[in-house]
Amino acid sequence: MTLLALLLVPLIAAGIIVAMPDRFARWTALIAGLVGAAQGACLFTDFDGLHPGTLQFVFDLPWIAALNSHFALGVDALSLPLVVLAKVMTPIAVVASWNESRHSRPFMALYLLLDVAMTGTFLATDLFLFYVFWEIMLIPMLLLIGVWGSSQRIFASMKFFLYTFAGSVLMLVGILYLVTHGSDSGLQITSFYGFAFAPGPIFLGLSVGDLVFLAFALAFLVKVPLFPFHTWLPDAHVQAPTGGSIILAAVLLKMGVYGLLRFAIPICPQAFDHFAGLLGALSLIGGVYGAWVAFQQNDLKKLVAYSSVSHLAFVVLGLCSKTPEGLAGAVLQSVNHGLSTGALFFLVGVLYERRHTREFDQYGGLAAVMPKFAFFLVFAACSSMGVPGLNGFVGEFLILFGAFTHNVYWGAIAVTGVVFGAVYTLTMVKRLLFGGIAVAENHSLKDLVPREVIALTVLAISMVVLGLKPGLILSKVNQPVSTYWHQAKGIAP
Repeated sequence: MTLLALLLVPLIAAGIIVAMPDRFARWTALIAGLVGAAQGACLFTDFDGLHPGTLQFVFDLPWIAALNSHFALGVDALSLPLVVLAKVMTPIAVVASWNESRHSRPFMALYLLLDVAMTGTFLATDLFLFYVFWEIMLIPMLLLIGVWGSSQRIFASMKFFLYTFAGSVLMLVGILYLVTHGSDSGLQITSFYGFAFAPGPIFLGLSVGDLVFLAFALAFLVKVPLFPFHTWLPDAHVQAPTGGSIILAAVLLKMGVYGLLRFAIPICPQAFDHFAGLLGALSLIGGVYGAWVAFQQNDLKKLVAYSSVSHLAFVVLGLCSKTPEGLAGAVLQSVNHGLSTGALFFLVGVLYERRHTREFDQYGGLAAVMPKFAFFLVFAACSSMGVPGLNGFVGEFLILFGAFTHNVYWGAIAVTGVVFGAVYTLTMVKRLLFGGIAVAENHSLKDLVPREVIALTVLAISMVVLGLKPGLILSKVNQPVSTYWHQAKGIAP
C-alpha cells in the first residue's frame, strides 16, 4: 500500500470535478470516495499486526531543506483506525449531500479536499507537514459551513475558524520551540518523544515543558472540543450542511484526540502528568454538562451536537486516567463515536431534507410512516448509548474501567454522565418515533431511499462488527499503548 495514493486519489478527483459539468460531480465524488474506502480497507488488512507500534508503509521525500523538513508519511496502530474511519466517512458524507444542487462542483470537491487534509493529518510523521495538513483542513470546512450552511452560517463559520486558528497558532509556537531547541535529525515526530526540557519554573510557576505542553494541548482540546472550549461546536453543527456535520463529528473532532496521543503526551510526558488531574476534572464536567444540556434541547441537531461534547469529554477522560485500559478505550471509542454520531447526523439530515425543520415539536409518531428510518435511528441510538453487542459498549467500558482504576470518584461521576446520555438519547427516540402524529404533513413523509439505506447499512454493519470483535482495533493498539505508558517518564504504566 502506497500512502501517497491515499492523498492523490481524492486530490486528483477534486481537480477533475471542478472542470466537469455539474451533473457528473456527485458521481465522481462518490466513486473517488469509494475508491478511498477500498484503499483504507486494503491498508487495514495489509498492516503488520505483529509490529503495531512501528511506522509502516513509510514514504519519505525531502521537502524544505532550510528546516530539514520532509514530506514524510507513515501509519501505526494509533493512526490506522482513524485513517480508515476518514476514508469510510467521506463517501457517506457525499451520499448524505446527494441532493445539494447549489454549486455542486465546488461543494463535492470540498469534501474530497477535506479527505486529503484529514488523511494527511493522520499520516504525517513530520511536525511541519502535520501542521500544514491541520491548517489546510480549515479552508474546506469553513467554506462548507459559510456557503452551504443555514441562516446563521457566516457567524458559525467564523467562530469555527477563529477558535481553531487560535489553537493552531499556539501549536505553531510549540513546534517552533521544538525545532529551534531539538536535535539535528529533522522534524520527524519520533525525534521529540520524551524531549528533555530545561528544568525549573520560568513563568507563573510553569516550566518550559509545561508551557510547550499547553501550547500543543490547547490546540488539540479546542478541536476535541473539551469544556470550556466547546462553544464553537454546536453552532458549527447546527449551521453546517448534513455532510459537513457528519465529517465534523466523525473525523475532525478526532484530530484533537489524535494530536494529544501523537504529540502532546509523548513529547511532554512529565507536563501531562502535571496537568492530567485538571484535564480529567474538565473532562468530567464536560461529560456531564454536555449530556445534561443535550437533554434540554428542542433542536434535534443541537442535541446530537451536545452529545458529541459529552462523548468526546469521556474519551479525553480515558487518556487522563493514565492507564493502558483507559487509553485503549479512548482510541476505540474515537472510532465508535464516529460511526454512531455520523449515523445520527445522517438521519437528522434525512428529516431536515424532507421537512426543513429540526424542532422536536414538529415530529412524533414517525415509526408508523418511516419504519426504515425508525429502525436505523434506534440502532444508532443503541450504539451511542453503549448497548452490549454494539460498538459503543467495549470502548465505554474500558474508559470507565480506567477512570475507576485511577480514582473511584472519577468513575462514579463518569457513570452519572453515561446515565444522562441514555436519558437524552431515549428521549430523542421517544419524541421522534412514538406518540401521535401531531403535524398533518408528517403523514406523507417519504421513508429512506435505497442510497440512504445502503449508506446507513454500512455504518450499522460496522457497529455490529466492532461490537462483537473489538479486537480488530484493540489487538493493534494494546502494544503501543503499553509502550506509551512504560516509556513516559512520571506516568504510571
